[in-house]
Amino acid sequence: MTIQIGNAPCSWGVEFAQDPRNPDWRSVLRDAAQAGYRGIELGPVGFMPEDPPQVADALAEHGLELIGGVVFRAFHDPDQWDDVLDGAVRTCRALNAHGARHLVLIDSISPRRAPTAGRWDAAEKMDTAEWTAFRDRIAHVARMATEEHGLTVGIHAHAAGFIDFEPELDRLLDEVDESLLKICFDTGHHSYAGFDPVAFLERRVGRVSYMHFKDIDPEVKARVVADGTGFYDACGQGIFCNLGDGDVDFPRVRQILLDSGFDGWCTVEQDCDPTLPGTDPLRDATVNRAYLTSIGFD
Repeated sequence: MTIQIGNAPCSWGVEFAQDPRNPDWRSVLRDAAQAGYRGIELGPVGFMPEDPPQVADALAEHGLELIGGVVFRAFHDPDQWDDVLDGAVRTCRALNAHGARHLVLIDSISPRRAPTAGRWDAAEKMDTAEWTAFRDRIAHVARMATEEHGLTVGIHAHAAGFIDFEPELDRLLDEVDESLLKICFDTGHHSYAGFDPVAFLERRVGRVSYMHFKDIDPEVKARVVADGTGFYDACGQGIFCNLGDGDVDFPRVRQILLDSGFDGWCTVEQDCDPTLPGTDPLRDATVNRAYLTSIGFD
């Protein structure tokens, strides 16, 4: 059994492929390797060149393995289905080109949900017909990625989307076959949503194929949830703090993974705005890697 630690371009502020604020993709690989990580996620498709030899050479130069990739698009919006499929197909091809295993599906932020992130009781809910179509779009992409591309697909709950809160995540998992859809479990987003990530992991660890390690500053969380602060503004206010400084019990997370025989990747994600004063992604990536080593992750 081996648990490996990776990082992701979002820790360098990369959320959208064409954002002019993005750092150069090569510098992200260089920094991740310098900070002690063994693997890196793809980031939004198009951030790294869609040219397999060019990316393969850069990964090899820095001793990194490509872990997986995320489709962060509007599964909740039927009018955006072509965009969802475009992102999914391109991401699957990129992962296959490098032997990466994990495809992560995230319903992106909805204006209908943004003001109530972290407040399950206040959040707008889909009716039965809307939920069924939404679920089936997720299942369609999961089936395509599994059966046509041989990938392991995990659903990832995300603040301000329609898979945000634990009851929605449970409902989806109960309605889509486990052979098609597993869990990419994000410790920070589960806490952001107002639920206990340790309790959920204890209950559902058998379905977890991949982990995202993220910590939450409880004071910032309380403020942004109460104020209805937008997700990216909350990132700028530091809701995602360095690992070990927030409310996620990572030693307990580690023990649950070990006890379950988890074998695979755990990827640090510390979403940030690198343009803000005092933000230093390389420093934070290095501190996070040292913290994980200090609690027993090799």
